[in-house]
Amino acid sequence: MAEPTLRITEIFHSIQGESTWAGRPCVFVRLTGCHLRCRYCDTEYAFTEGSRRSVGEVVEEVCGHPTKLVMITGGEPLLQESVHELTRRLCDLGKTVIIETSGACDISACDQRAIRIVDLKTPGSGEEQRNDWVNVDRLTPRDEVKFVITDRADYEWAVATIQEHDLTRRCGSVLMSPAHEQGEGVQVPGCEGLAPRRLAEWILADGLDVRLQLQIHKFIWDPQKRGV
Repeated sequence: MAEPTLRITEIFHSIQGESTWAGRPCVFVRLTGCHLRCRYCDTEYAFTEGSRRSVGEVVEEVCGHPTKLVMITGGEPLLQESVHELTRRLCDLGKTVIIETSGACDISACDQRAIRIVDLKTPGSGEEQRNDWVNVDRLTPRDEVKFVITDRADYEWAVATIQEHDLTRRCGSVLMSPAHEQGEGVQVPGCEGLAPRRLAEWILADGLDVRLQLQIHKFIWDPQKRGV
């Protein structure tokens, strides 16, 4: 049987910038391709760039870095069937594997040892209608749910969604992330971003049981820098 392959945009060793794993050294495997076009997307290069590599080659490169934590991201990683073979092999090797997915794909096929971060799309993303709401029933206490907030309307939508689906009980953590503000040299067409302080004040005023997260890699390095 032929070795399974994946189209890979980049593999790099950096600091995890988001989720409850933020701040940890991590190897990132960014897969190519995405069927969504979120207004605030900061990795549009992953739509088409990259080259095809065998799963074995990817595992070998990941294991060449001195960290146990691995994030599989995109693009949308679940669009490539071989991602499940990659996840299985990494888990078999004792790696802690995080899969970051848009929530528009069925997460049930993922290895149960993996941690799934499901990014439910808010109205401000322009892709709210693509959410696969059955994924809510597929969540486990190992998983995390993420909302990228662009404005007050997004925030209120996220609060209603958390309450309607009892997300703080269904998963390990609910994350709220302000869309990164544009500044000098930062160009994200279609989205001006949200000041973290505003989101923090809303969360505190409502007493939400959520985690405010910032993309800390964008504060360590230039927000446009790739491979970090």
